[in-house]
Amino acid sequence: MAALATPHALATDAGIAILRGGGTAIDAAIAAAAVLTVVYPHNVALGGDLFALIRTPDGAVTCLNASGWAGAAVDAAALRAEHGDWLPARGAAAVTVPGGVRGWEAMRRLGSRVSWSSTLCAAETAARDGVPVPASLATHIDDPENCDLIGTVDFDRVFRPYGAPMRVGELFRQPALADTLATLRSEGPDEFYSGGLAQRAVGYLRTHQSWVTEGDFADFQVEVVEPLQAEFGDLTVLTSPPNSQGFLLLHALGAVHASGLRDPVGDGMGQLLQAFHRGNGIRDSRLADPRHATVDVAAMLGNPGPVSRPPGVPRGDTVGIAVADGEGYAVSLIQSVYHAFGSGLIDPITGVLFHNRGCGFSLEPSSPNVIAPRKRPAHTLMPAMTLRQGKIGHVLSTMGGQGQPQILGQILLRALGGATAVEAVAAPRAIVGAQCGGGPDSVTVEADLAPAAQASIRAAGFTATEVPPRTEALGQANVVFVDSAGSMTAASDPRSDGAAVVAHYPRPQP
Repeated sequence: MAALATPHALATDAGIAILRGGGTAIDAAIAAAAVLTVVYPHNVALGGDLFALIRTPDGAVTCLNASGWAGAAVDAAALRAEHGDWLPARGAAAVTVPGGVRGWEAMRRLGSRVSWSSTLCAAETAARDGVPVPASLATHIDDPENCDLIGTVDFDRVFRPYGAPMRVGELFRQPALADTLATLRSEGPDEFYSGGLAQRAVGYLRTHQSWVTEGDFADFQVEVVEPLQAEFGDLTVLTSPPNSQGFLLLHALGAVHASGLRDPVGDGMGQLLQAFHRGNGIRDSRLADPRHATVDVAAMLGNPGPVSRPPGVPRGDTVGIAVADGEGYAVSLIQSVYHAFGSGLIDPITGVLFHNRGCGFSLEPSSPNVIAPRKRPAHTLMPAMTLRQGKIGHVLSTMGGQGQPQILGQILLRALGGATAVEAVAAPRAIVGAQCGGGPDSVTVEADLAPAAQASIRAAGFTATEVPPRTEALGQANVVFVDSAGSMTAASDPRSDGAAVVAHYPRPQP
């Protein structure tokens, strides 16, 4: 038995096919993620980053940090003179080395049973044969928030091929990306970092004045780290450490426990959002790459009081995958291009879209998150899972940029209150911070949130902006829940084009 949830049905199908063919949850997650780079390019691409939490059958949980670094030649003073305190969201200045493909490779080392080539097969087929444009992609192509891309050569070539935005259901073929996936299948991940694909990527980015070099690609490696974890009731909650914002989930859950909130997603919602609001401020002023700055995680998990905040972290565009199998493997995988369509740069030869994760850096010299050579930016991506007496309880993943810890926290709290996976994922949400164009002190509330929760938010002193139920900007979550008997359920967010499947198939013989 296995369970898998992703934000697009074709990705879920690809993962389930791998499981039925003898693969592990790790193999299934990679296959699903590869398909998502084809069908959800506004959220994820080969040119993006990855974080993953992986549980193996021996009970160990490993965090993989495949967030890429700035180029070794990067000059913060020169960038500050050109751009001010923050890098622009579009263009090559915001492109760091994409870590995702190396992330897939690192995942395989923890328990793969099928070939590298087979995990990318469905993605190549989807890119070559074409797929119907999904609703989420069509919405983002035509979203006024992305109007800055209209008229740019790369965006218009791929997403407005006849002078008008592609529409839902229109056949979307990407032959250049299909060829790149075919090359990756035959040559392996090194091709993307030290082979012809790397040379082509650097050459293309240089034409747009990038600081990234072939050496920056070749030297990049995934960091294998211990997850952050904390006890919450009978659960151990695990997530990714800095440079990820994962600490924020544990910070808020700690506040829920300390305050004894009986209904933190009901009449205690205002207090829950106060905890996240405090955590947002800590993130925005203190989160950085611990290999380049002092990051006091213990203090960040505590309650140090008010802190000053720069502009809020953008909401971001990301995919989350949750998968668990009957052998004891489980994966929470988060992969992203950051903003919708990332940097807006799409190589016409390879079809690779490059993220803009570099705009997560500050250019302010006093910031711990100031850009520097071979440094990774503060990151919104954060996988999460829970253990109950060492066994998987919940596998949690979501898109949602700065709101990811709030989305996952609300889903987990609803589950602990008795909600099923489907109910917890579909339930109305409220997010504090710059989620839908507001400021760091604003709260975005789905209109169908319970009156008691809305009253609690107002009583906490927040000004709420109402959006329609199931608004995509409030996250596309995917989860797998496993009960104490080992029975699995899964749910994909109705805010996405996703699908969740619990599959029964013969287990491979040792």
